[in-house]
Amino acid sequence: MELDISPNKRELGRRAAEWAAEGLRAAIGARGSARLTLATGASQFEMLEHLTRLPGIDWPRVTCFHLDEYIGLPETHPASFRKYLRERFASRVPVGAFHYVQGDAPDPQAECRRLAGLIALAPVDVACIGIGENGHLAFNDPPADFDTTEPYLVVALDAACRRQQVGEGWFASLEEVPTRAISMSIREILRSRRIVCSVPDARKAGAVRGCVDGPLTPLCPASILRLHAECRLFLDPDSASLLKR
Repeated sequence: MELDISPNKRELGRRAAEWAAEGLRAAIGARGSARLTLATGASQFEMLEHLTRLPGIDWPRVTCFHLDEYIGLPETHPASFRKYLRERFASRVPVGAFHYVQGDAPDPQAECRRLAGLIALAPVDVACIGIGENGHLAFNDPPADFDTTEPYLVVALDAACRRQQVGEGWFASLEEVPTRAISMSIREILRSRRIVCSVPDARKAGAVRGCVDGPLTPLCPASILRLHAECRLFLDPDSASLLKR
């Protein structure tokens, strides 16, 4: 895992987007198409803004997935990740296909199986992700399941994760935050050829320290990123402030 520390949040987003775009262009050049996974949340604002403006990406050749979605939340809800990605990404670039997580599907387990069949067709070339305040990857809260081979899971959201959603302004109170979600699994994230991990802000400094300097443990799910062959962690001075190096 490589560290890239930018002087500010906007530069972090630019650098992360450039590295993601490089991976997409290379995949399209080598195989004629690319597969992209996208995260949501406040950590991805600047990266997505830059990514949708970069030249030289043949977007109709790109198939997209996203990491997670709340169970039972309609797409019209302000906190819906499908709504987020349509507004901030899919409405701005003409991707070939986008396989959204339908969190309000009547059978969440069936939705996991549907997504598993789609993502199993080929490896993801570029995964743009973040790290939660509790160290989670996607909605794999600690202690995360490092062993399951299922691509998508129904997971329970812990209190720290749910408080983060309130703190970022997606919900007015903790009681409004759903307690379950559909999430891409840890192993499925690690199957991606390139992982672009954008983590700005001081509130993520503890999780970043656990990811980089702490033990490799399901209690800090992001620590598993150290095992990936092509992962780059994009930080700003605030999120990097507790690192030893």
